[in-house]
Amino acid sequence: MKKVYKVEVDCANCANLMEIASNKVEGIANANINFMTQKMGVEFEEGADEKKVMKAVLKACRKVEPDCEIEI
Repeated sequence: MKKVYKVEVDCANCANLMEIASNKVEGIANANINFMTQKMGVEFEEGADEKKVMKAVLKACRKVEPDCEIEI
Protein backbone atom coordinates (compact mmCIF):
# COMPACT_ATOMS: atom_id res chain seq x y z
CA MET A 1 0.00 0.00 0.00
CA LYS A 2 1.25 3.48 -0.86
CA LYS A 3 0.29 6.73 0.88
CA VAL A 4 1.38 10.35 0.83
CA TYR A 5 1.72 12.42 4.00
CA LYS A 6 2.28 16.14 4.54
CA VAL A 7 5.52 16.78 6.44
CA GLU A 8 7.12 19.86 7.91
CA VAL A 9 10.88 19.88 7.50
CA ASP A 10 13.19 22.91 7.61
CA CYS A 11 15.97 22.03 5.17
CA ALA A 12 16.80 19.70 2.30
CA ASN A 13 19.62 18.02 4.22
CA CYS A 14 17.28 17.21 7.12
CA ALA A 15 14.73 15.84 4.64
CA ASN A 16 17.42 13.54 3.24
CA LEU A 17 18.46 12.33 6.70
CA MET A 18 14.80 11.80 7.66
CA GLU A 19 14.28 9.76 4.49
CA ILE A 20 17.25 7.53 5.37
CA ALA A 21 15.94 7.08 8.93
CA SER A 22 12.42 6.31 7.66
CA ASN A 23 13.64 3.60 5.31
CA LYS A 24 15.20 1.77 8.29
CA VAL A 25 11.86 1.47 10.11
CA GLU A 26 10.34 -2.01 10.14
CA GLY A 27 7.23 -2.09 7.94
CA ILE A 28 8.53 0.43 5.39
CA ALA A 29 9.26 -0.91 1.92
CA ASN A 30 10.22 2.54 0.59
CA ALA A 31 9.93 6.11 1.84
CA ASN A 32 10.91 9.35 0.14
CA ILE A 33 10.60 12.97 1.17
CA ASN A 34 10.28 15.84 -1.25
CA PHE A 35 11.55 18.94 0.54
CA MET A 36 10.12 21.34 -2.05
CA THR A 37 6.54 20.03 -1.80
CA GLN A 38 6.81 19.09 1.92
CA LYS A 39 5.38 15.63 1.15
CA MET A 40 6.45 12.15 2.14
CA GLY A 41 5.62 9.17 -0.04
CA VAL A 42 5.51 5.86 1.81
CA GLU A 43 5.17 2.32 0.53
CA PHE A 44 4.37 -0.12 3.31
CA GLU A 45 5.45 -3.74 3.46
CA GLU A 46 2.70 -6.33 3.04
CA GLY A 47 0.62 -6.67 6.22
CA ALA A 48 2.19 -3.68 8.01
CA ASP A 49 0.05 -1.72 10.48
CA GLU A 50 0.04 1.76 8.93
CA LYS A 51 -0.57 3.76 12.14
CA LYS A 52 2.01 1.81 14.17
CA VAL A 53 4.63 2.09 11.43
CA MET A 54 4.04 5.83 10.94
CA LYS A 55 4.41 6.46 14.68
CA ALA A 56 7.79 4.71 14.48
CA VAL A 57 8.68 6.79 11.40
CA LEU A 58 7.80 10.01 13.24
CA LYS A 59 9.95 8.93 16.19
CA ALA A 60 12.88 8.17 13.85
CA CYS A 61 12.45 11.50 12.04
CA ARG A 62 12.38 13.44 15.30
CA LYS A 63 15.81 12.05 16.14
CA VAL A 64 17.02 13.94 13.05
CA GLU A 65 14.85 17.05 13.43
CA PRO A 66 13.10 17.29 16.81
CA ASP A 67 10.43 19.74 15.63
CA CYS A 68 9.38 17.89 12.46
CA GLU A 69 5.72 17.03 11.98
CA ILE A 70 4.05 14.35 9.87
CA GLU A 71 0.29 14.57 9.40
CA ILE A 72 -0.74 10.99 10.14
